[in-house]
Amino acid sequence: MWSLQNLLFILCISLRCVTSAVGVLNVTGYLRREVNISCPYDPGYESYEKYLCKNSCGRGDVLITTTKPVTYKYMIHDDKTARIFTTTISDLRSMDAGKYWCAVKKFLKDIYTEVKLKLVKDSCCGTVTKILNYQGYSVSISCPYEPQYQNSLKYICRGNRPSTCLQQALITSENKENGRFRLDDDKMLKKFTVNITSLRQEDSEYYLCGVQRNFDLDVFSAVELKVEEFCCVRSTKINGTVGHPLTLQCPYPSQHRDNRKFLCKGDQHNSCMDMTNQSRFTVHDNVSSSSFWVIIAELEAADAGTYWCGSDSQWKVGNYTKMELSVFLQHTLGTLEANNPALYVVYIITPVLLLMCALFIVYKYRCSTVKGDEATGRNARNKL
Repeated sequence: MWSLQNLLFILCISLRCVTSAVGVLNVTGYLRREVNISCPYDPGYESYEKYLCKNSCGRGDVLITTTKPVTYKYMIHDDKTARIFTTTISDLRSMDAGKYWCAVKKFLKDIYTEVKLKLVKDSCCGTVTKILNYQGYSVSISCPYEPQYQNSLKYICRGNRPSTCLQQALITSENKENGRFRLDDDKMLKKFTVNITSLRQEDSEYYLCGVQRNFDLDVFSAVELKVEEFCCVRSTKINGTVGHPLTLQCPYPSQHRDNRKFLCKGDQHNSCMDMTNQSRFTVHDNVSSSSFWVIIAELEAADAGTYWCGSDSQWKVGNYTKMELSVFLQHTLGTLEANNPALYVVYIITPVLLLMCALFIVYKYRCSTVKGDEATGRNARNKL
């Protein structure tokens, strides 16, 4: 048997007496996350009880009230200054989607506002822009937006979870610089650009460009950035000897024959030191073979390290050669003797002693053999 409140609600629906100053509230939330449903009300109802309900709003359909503002899934707060009460629904599931009613309790006839809750997956997006770049370089991520969002907050975050993107934003249009990240908003072109400098391989990630909306879910576009190790035409290991010359060969594209050729030293190409102006380094260009040679005179131990040679000042991938140079000392007998006389004993005296010991052992063996033969002869004569 239906209660009087149920009958009054059905009667109000049929007579169009469910009143609201804002009409239907459309709210969208993310599955497995939480959503806020904010319901405004007119002046004079600050002290009235408010609640959220579903279906026909019967006694069993009331989900939360301001007289009991917290349950396991729902929480309600009444901001009497702003005249808005907000209900938070947590751990959203598919069954939570549908029609709700925000209500202000009155004698005989409550005031209802219809709410339609839509739920979507906490992921983005159908289209993903893919960008490939290289370690140590810079990249620009372009994020277009609709004209109505020119003055809205823009931001970017790592990952693919829209529900927490703003809270975990790397940078926003209010805070335009953050370390290696910079955001520039071009309102004329209706796009904002995020620049990342000194790229690292750990920057490889999904990124979400976000535009904040006050009364609905934020708008996103997705980018997949892949950062690869800065690589070259070839990478080689070379050995050299202290005091000796060494020749390094560096190929280049035929279209670079008129470009300046260079050799620099350093672990990273973007911070290496140019060596072609050093007196011991000489560059010879062989145009016919599309390669050039760098001759290093009288190698020093300090010359060991990483070298980069190329013909492209823009450092485009594939237009240079990476070389790992190892420099070894040359130990000659004369040098060892001069530097440390004690080594003469180790390298000269010891072998002589070993030879003498070997000769002595051979001599003793031959002596014992001869004596054995003589003894055998005597025994034979005695028997005769």
